[in-house]
Amino acid sequence: MDAVLAHRSRPSLIERRKAALRLDIARQAVRLFVAKGVGATTGDEIADAVGISSRTLWRYFPTKESCVRPLLTSSLDAVTALLRDWPADTSLLDHIARALRVGALAPPDPAILDLIRMTTADPALRAVWLQAHDDALPALHTLLADRAGTTEDDLRVKVHAAVLSSALRAAAEDFALHSAGADLSACLETALSAAAEGLPY
Repeated sequence: MDAVLAHRSRPSLIERRKAALRLDIARQAVRLFVAKGVGATTGDEIADAVGISSRTLWRYFPTKESCVRPLLTSSLDAVTALLRDWPADTSLLDHIARALRVGALAPPDPAILDLIRMTTADPALRAVWLQAHDDALPALHTLLADRAGTTEDDLRVKVHAAVLSSALRAAAEDFALHSAGADLSACLETALSAAAEGLPY
């Protein structure tokens, strides 16, 4: 029965191909945005770089800026998956630190770092970045509610999820902007420690 459920929950070949295409579009969009600038890049150029028609591109994404979303959501999905394996007897900081030590999180993707750097300067990309974090909140609500033994509509859980999401976003931005001399684990530890302090003002 478990094998049947696992098979049903596994994405189909068509879904996997669509996901791969979306990721390819995202990577080509970032490459062009870095090379030419967001404003100077067109949807037609992104489609040409991927080898698809513009019509196909617009079936997947409503704007050229939204083309980058799969790269942003892939990194958020990795963190959410990590939190699903968070042991009950381990603090969040210890769990993240251990995951980084054992390589449970993949090394930062240079394309994602380029993209995060651009989100700090381009309003349209910033909107996509913030929306991706906002869309990830329900999963964090569920994880934290289960851990706390309460419900997802508990206001404290919603606040904790928002704080955690903001801390992860701030750490990613800080690391992307200073990656030449920064350490990802140190950025995460600093951001999560600040979040755990609450508001000491």
